[in-house]
Amino acid sequence: MESQSFDPSIIVLIVLGIGFVALVVAVVAKMAGKKKGRSLSPSASARTRDSDDEDDRFELVDQEMTIKRGGRGDRSRTPESSASAAVGQAQRGSRHQDRAGSASADTEKQVPALKGAADSVAAQSRFRVDISSARRLQEGLSRTRSEGFIARLSEAFGRSSSVDEATIAAAEEALLTADMGVATAMELSEGLRRDFQPSGGPLAPQVMAWLKDRTYDMIRTQPHGMPGLDRPGLNVVMVVGVNGTGKTTNIAKLANWYRNRGRKVLLAAGDTYRAAGADQLGIWAERLGIDVVVGRPGQDPSSLFFDAARKATEEGFDIMIADTAGRLHTDTNLVDELKKVARVLGKAVPDAPHQVLLMLDATMGQNAVRQADVFLKSVNVSGIGLSKLDGTARGGVVVSIARDMNLPIWFVGVGEAVDDLRSFQPEDFVNALFAAD
Repeated sequence: MESQSFDPSIIVLIVLGIGFVALVVAVVAKMAGKKKGRSLSPSASARTRDSDDEDDRFELVDQEMTIKRGGRGDRSRTPESSASAAVGQAQRGSRHQDRAGSASADTEKQVPALKGAADSVAAQSRFRVDISSARRLQEGLSRTRSEGFIARLSEAFGRSSSVDEATIAAAEEALLTADMGVATAMELSEGLRRDFQPSGGPLAPQVMAWLKDRTYDMIRTQPHGMPGLDRPGLNVVMVVGVNGTGKTTNIAKLANWYRNRGRKVLLAAGDTYRAAGADQLGIWAERLGIDVVVGRPGQDPSSLFFDAARKATEEGFDIMIADTAGRLHTDTNLVDELKKVARVLGKAVPDAPHQVLLMLDATMGQNAVRQADVFLKSVNVSGIGLSKLDGTARGGVVVSIARDMNLPIWFVGVGEAVDDLRSFQPEDFVNALFAAD
């Protein structure tokens, strides 16, 4: 047998194979090292920034559109939506900060950035309107005392030493100019003539004390003040009144008053016929952190109120306050609309509306009483809210409303701040009305 000789090409193939494997391993190791240690290339970083900035621009545009729309459409606004926006904004700010420096610097900067985001969210969730201290009722009635009938009465009886026909006539004129109404002015002037018995000393303080007691007797017959609204389940308050009486603003103040006392309140912005009427209440609700259901311009208010009542019932709200239209083409249209709203609320919630609040403008004087007639004819008004008492010298209209309309007064507005809402208490009112400045 012939001996087989060794083929050197086998050794060459083995060496080439080992070299190829080593090359592959080296390339893989090098690529892994680069991927681990390098930062993004300028072009990649630019693309990332462009992408994030694009997202930011879209979100800003969306926020602007939301503000311009003013909450239109059948949806509800909640304080949580503002907090969520704050989270997104804080996180985007954190991303921009992260890309500004090196990886190690980013890690150190990220902690305070995230802390700032958390602080921003906490601050947003606690956001409330900057509230000044509530003005005292006495301050709100200062014009009535200094410019109105109180000043005239003090002047008339300050010049006289006895109650004669001239001073009684002057007193009657002062009462009428204070918009106390004819019946109230006549009753008080006749009482001065018939019942008042002066004692020794200055006459004016005695007359003022007598008028104060008689005024209190006139207005104390009703259960004035804010009602408890504590019936089991949802309490529905329907608010009516002419546009311009401060109806929408005082609804927000009323909601804030009950919210501050631990009640869960939902607002329903149903004044869809007035330009930006629903948006106005939506803005107030957003500022105060109160839930609101806002309708589309021209939407049927009854359908909105039905949806709002269903939401309030399902989500366990204690109180729903419904803002209604204040003016339509004719009084007949307005009456029909308010009757329809009352019927629909009754279908959504048993026995609703449980309270009907009529808003009146104190600066209107006796005209406010006449304006109330259309609402008294259309719905079962159960209470009165008086706005702008601090802006008038006709504070006597409160006495006329309480006496002649025979309805409880829930509150009086004595300023522009959200807390300038005073639960009406007859004794506090007459003390403030006849207070000595």
